[in-house]
Amino acid sequence: MSLFKKPNVKINPPSVWARPEMPITFRAEVMPGKSREERTFRVREVLRNGRVTLHEFAGEHRESEFEAVNFNRENP
Repeated sequence: MSLFKKPNVKINPPSVWARPEMPITFRAEVMPGKSREERTFRVREVLRNGRVTLHEFAGEHRESEFEAVNFNRENP
């Protein structure tokens, strides 16, 4: 047994808040003056640190930059 391993310690993976190709919308405070359609982008990749990269928008972005995801929005 190694001195550095801790027995019975469970490592929880980070929660998944986005998936590839899923549309997500920046909060209005992040992009003031833009319509909802102009603030909506598709997820290209979800990174291991929980951030996402987007199609047609540069950089890595964290969950707090976006509106809460409503999975029932498209199904009234």
